[in-house]
Amino acid sequence: MTEHANHLGQPIGFPVEGWTARQRPPRTPITGWFCRVEPLDAGWHATELYAANSEDRDGRMWTYLPWGPYGGFDEYRAALEAGLRREDFITYAVIDARSGKAVGVASYLNINLAAGSIEVGGITYSPALQQQPAGTEAMYLMMRRVFDELGYRRYEWKCNALNAPSRAAAARYGFRFEGIFRQADVVKGRNRDTAWFSITDREWPRIKAAFERWLDPGNFDDAGRQRASLSALTAG
Repeated sequence: MTEHANHLGQPIGFPVEGWTARQRPPRTPITGWFCRVEPLDAGWHATELYAANSEDRDGRMWTYLPWGPYGGFDEYRAALEAGLRREDFITYAVIDARSGKAVGVASYLNINLAAGSIEVGGITYSPALQQQPAGTEAMYLMMRRVFDELGYRRYEWKCNALNAPSRAAAARYGFRFEGIFRQADVVKGRNRDTAWFSITDREWPRIKAAFERWLDPGNFDDAGRQRASLSALTAG
């Protein structure tokens, strides 16, 4: 990237021509090949989500999240309703195209309209969505809305630094590792160091092309096995 300097010879950031503050993401559905991402409605989605999450018998999916596991359906639904009242979160349910059922949740948060920066987080994937094309496509659809529809400059991913699967997912999706914020939080009575990752608008066209190549139905054989891995495509 070309360096820029002021009249005193001091280094300064590159100009962002014609920049204006961005808009908040709309609460409207996004449809793909394998899934649909739609605004979460506790009354509509809670039953299906609770049933899907209950397939995680040992509660592994909740280990690194600041919420869960839950003692029963009523407690889970109340948590969803409380989450929807948070003004800093815009939360969506992930609907599996094959079953038509809600099998996961993801949110936009830490939305900085002036800077054009936004984070994807609160990702809660049931076993039915883990390691499935629908789960990957949901992340692509949310990225595409941020960059292509809304013109943001930065897309963030943050996770517990001990959460190896989340860090691997970030790398697979094309996020660049930025570092560790030590002792960033206390979650469930334990220290949390937070790993930071990002994608910028300059990187997005290459990453978008990698996702679209991977998601193409021709990338999967008759048994549903991928021919080219997303990790290889985003790394390339």
